[in-house]
Amino acid sequence: MQLQFTLPFRTDWGQRFVVCGNLPELGNWQADHALPLLYQPDTGLWTRELTVPDGELTVEYKYLLLDERDGGTHWEWGPNRREHVAESQFARVVLEDYWRAPAQPENELFTAAFTRALMRRPGTGTAPRPTARLADSVVRFQLPAPRVDTNHQLCILGSDGVLGNWEAHKAVLLSDQAYPTWSADVALEDAGRPVYYKYGIWDPAEKKVVQLESGENRVLSPATEKHTLRVRHDEQFRYPTGPWRGAGVALPVFALRTRAGLGVGEFTDIQLLVDWAKQTGLKMVQILPINDTTATHTWVDSYPYAAISVFALHPMYLSLEAIAPLAHAEQQQELHRLRDELNQRDFVDYEAVMNAKWHYARLLYQQEKAAFLADAEFREFLAEQQSWLVPYAAFSAWRDRFGTADFEQWPEEFRTPPGYEQIINFDAPEFDEYGLHLFTQFHLDKQLRTAVEYARYHGVVLKGDLPIGIYRHSVDAWTQPELYHMDRQAGAPPDDFSVTGQNWRFPTYNWQRMAEDGYAWWRQRLTHLSRYFDALRIDHILGFFRIWEIQGDSVEGLLGRFAPALPLHRDEVATRLGWFDYPRLCEPYIRWHMLRDIFGDEADAVRQEFLEESGYESFRFQDHVRTQRQIEAVFEQKLQAQPDQADHLRHLRDGLYRLVNEVLFLEEHGTYGQYLHPRITLQHTYSFRELDDETRARLWDLYLDFFYRRHEEFWRRQGLVKLPAVRYATDMLICGEDLGMVPESVPGVMKALGILGLNIQRMPADPKTEFGHPGAAPYLSVVSPGSHDMSTVRGWWEEDRTKTQRFFEQTLGHWGEQAPLFCEPWVAREILVQHLYSPAMWAIFPIQDLLAIDGQLRRQNPQEEQINVPANPQHFWKYRLHLPLEELVAAAGFNAQLEQLVSQSGRTQG
Repeated sequence: MQLQFTLPFRTDWGQRFVVCGNLPELGNWQADHALPLLYQPDTGLWTRELTVPDGELTVEYKYLLLDERDGGTHWEWGPNRREHVAESQFARVVLEDYWRAPAQPENELFTAAFTRALMRRPGTGTAPRPTARLADSVVRFQLPAPRVDTNHQLCILGSDGVLGNWEAHKAVLLSDQAYPTWSADVALEDAGRPVYYKYGIWDPAEKKVVQLESGENRVLSPATEKHTLRVRHDEQFRYPTGPWRGAGVALPVFALRTRAGLGVGEFTDIQLLVDWAKQTGLKMVQILPINDTTATHTWVDSYPYAAISVFALHPMYLSLEAIAPLAHAEQQQELHRLRDELNQRDFVDYEAVMNAKWHYARLLYQQEKAAFLADAEFREFLAEQQSWLVPYAAFSAWRDRFGTADFEQWPEEFRTPPGYEQIINFDAPEFDEYGLHLFTQFHLDKQLRTAVEYARYHGVVLKGDLPIGIYRHSVDAWTQPELYHMDRQAGAPPDDFSVTGQNWRFPTYNWQRMAEDGYAWWRQRLTHLSRYFDALRIDHILGFFRIWEIQGDSVEGLLGRFAPALPLHRDEVATRLGWFDYPRLCEPYIRWHMLRDIFGDEADAVRQEFLEESGYESFRFQDHVRTQRQIEAVFEQKLQAQPDQADHLRHLRDGLYRLVNEVLFLEEHGTYGQYLHPRITLQHTYSFRELDDETRARLWDLYLDFFYRRHEEFWRRQGLVKLPAVRYATDMLICGEDLGMVPESVPGVMKALGILGLNIQRMPADPKTEFGHPGAAPYLSVVSPGSHDMSTVRGWWEEDRTKTQRFFEQTLGHWGEQAPLFCEPWVAREILVQHLYSPAMWAIFPIQDLLAIDGQLRRQNPQEEQINVPANPQHFWKYRLHLPLEELVAAAGFNAQLEQLVSQSGRTQG
């Protein structure tokens, strides 16, 4: 059998194509042995024909563009191409392909968000149309087209009789059996003439074409060879309605309120949120991380970004009622009484909720244990998930047995992760310690997957959140410590959230070690998340380019440095400044007038207790308080001894932290002062201000070069090495949270990998702009008026009247008008509409900002609506929706108004 590849492409000098695939002639997927294509100048085709053995043939392949100019090997975008030919069916197969270009906006329509939820196909797909007259030339029309909603099909209409002679009711329906690729085999009536055709959208209920693609007719050239299969791989459907756009809502699961919940949102509540989203035309539900954070059994565990396992789900979200009713009537009545009590609270009472969950989960475990352990579904879950599930069960049991999640404090024999058989011995006397956690994880997984399938069925995408860091007292750090730098801390440089930076206290990643197995840990993590989500937000995606890394002896984030980075040699600093004095540049600069400024009348007391003289009116820290961690430890003791002086002691402590930060350069790890990083925001230090004018100017030039020019290409390469392993581990739609101090290379890398960026109106990417405009956002992006780390629109409106006035005039267009004192419903509506009409693929709104357009439904006090305060590392995450979802679903007037706004903006079209 003859097999011919054809690819139309006008290449530049030095470029050529090869085809690589599963056949020996195609190199058996070895790019170095791929089949070279030959260029035909008269047709503009790259083509090659080869002979393969007769018989049944399944060929998988992809095209590669080889560029001699840069030595690059560029694979075409998308999954492997695959064609099947039955035995003795054809003597010749011609593959008429198009190059699938990477970094095209339409490529994101092939992600799970569209193929599994928004445009899901019912059943297993319609069967292909039977091929007629196999002896003749047969054309297999194929078109990748994910954007065909559930209730419609793709069809083809054309000039040949078999294609209906342009009579719409005779259109040929394409099969969706290989969705998102549609296909139909036809034997043309007149293969000797050019065939003109178009694809269209077919409504099976009305039995008619409801939309033909725009643009000129497609053309199929004449071909009269007998016993030939022409596989016509066409390019994308040309939609006259423009790019697809959708809207969504953001709300943490813990904040959901229903009458069935136990004082907190549960996975089963997601279905009610989906019902409301569908009613209002919203296509996406975005949540915060849902992994188990149980480390201390206190409210501190409410922080959702400090998971003790990147795989295990949080027991807080378990619906006890969905497992089974309690056998004892008194226990069931007590559970109902407790549910009513906790549901009356306006916030998530974390400790009370978790105490109740664990108490009744234990009762249910004992009640259901025999049936649970014998359940074939559980056995399958255990076998599939054992790589993370067994260590998690052991970790959780031993955390409770030894009273701490810090495994370094456990007895020596428990510091090494156990073997599988040691834990999964159902007859062992201590098994219930582990069995409880197997039980909760099994039911959490089951309940969440039920909610996911419900959302998909109703055409709603569930979008998860991937934290950038891991908790240092976690299963992950316990089982694979070699993947992390446990002596360092991750955080964020100073920004609008915190002038001293953020210290998340997570260990940083050992990327070099992770690369050795092809980032297997990341790929496993993403694969697991795709079990639940069709879209994913990557928290702080900048961490894949460089992370803000802080030494273990710092409390605040100000004394961090980017890692990896290209530090300055001290000789380079000396050359740029004209001098180098290590104590003056690299040690805390402390003078008497600074003590007076910071501590006022207590300056002398602070000097005597914590400092020692190092020259005339200059000081250094005493040995026991040279680092912020040492200072923290001293003041922890003082706070315990004098709780009534807490505010005063914290003022003194923070002042000492500020003195520790009075440096201009930081040493690179392990270089003994030979390599240095400028301290970020050094222009705000006394040390910088008190340099002479010439040194200040030289240092500032060095600073700008270091932070804004020196690393651009270096960080671009870092992102291109690490991010593909995450991006292509699954078919989820990936969105990156790219706020803050963003390198110029980041947007280009994200676009090349098809990762959507985030545009927050109050945090524009352009530092010269005070407010971003949703209308300027690129298509591959998400626009939103805020995030969980910010005040809501209503809360922000009242924070700074001057800024609000500028926003009211410049961004909302009310020039010369006085802004209202409060964010009235009509103002919130204008902001909502502005985002809905953005060209961005997604407009996602915190639910508080949606409710803000209704004066009756919204919360009375907007200050109670903020979810997180990033400047406070001890923030209690307790926000809870103020009305039950049952009431929201029943709010017909508001829901109709919101649906109309979404629909009018074009964000409900298929």
